[in-house]
Amino acid sequence: MVKLNRIYTRTGDDGTTGLAAGPRRPKFDLRVAAYGTVDETNACIGIARLHATAEDAAVDHMLARISNDLFDLGADLSTPETGKPLGYEPLRIVQAQVDRLESEIDQLNADLAPLRSFVLPGGTPAATHLHLARTVSRRAERLMAELAEAPGEVVSKAALKYINRLSDFLFVASRFLNAKARGDVLWVPGQNR
Repeated sequence: MVKLNRIYTRTGDDGTTGLAAGPRRPKFDLRVAAYGTVDETNACIGIARLHATAEDAAVDHMLARISNDLFDLGADLSTPETGKPLGYEPLRIVQAQVDRLESEIDQLNADLAPLRSFVLPGGTPAATHLHLARTVSRRAERLMAELAEAPGEVVSKAALKYINRLSDFLFVASRFLNAKARGDVLWVPGQNR
């Protein structure tokens, strides 16, 4: 159980932060940047949810679950696998979370018209914020992929799959919300030449 009595501890005043298992890393460390960007994705989702209407309840429910999953992903990333016993079972992203995202993508995408152009960020406020969340999640994915390739660092395959599916979900969810309103905003190549 998480217990936060004090918000400021002064332990980060030297430019380091503690990982879940205790070791300190520079605040610019790639692992810290990865889970920080996952947190940023979650904040963008929170803004999108703020703009969800009553008609968007099904998507909002999915986003609420994803928001919780993103804390799981942050916990996973902040507890690196070192091969040393921790004294507890660390929280990890599991395949079932990836499978649920895939199922929800399929559900939302089932009745959408096929795309014949790229989609520009826009449409409803909620959909527009989901596009922002999508781009931030792609940045988190790039950081996680880079971290997974770094010597001595481990990122689970399930965590990498989850962040990849998340950006797909956010794209399809934005299209779903726009389809119920005014439709996608489509790219028109060379329109302003």
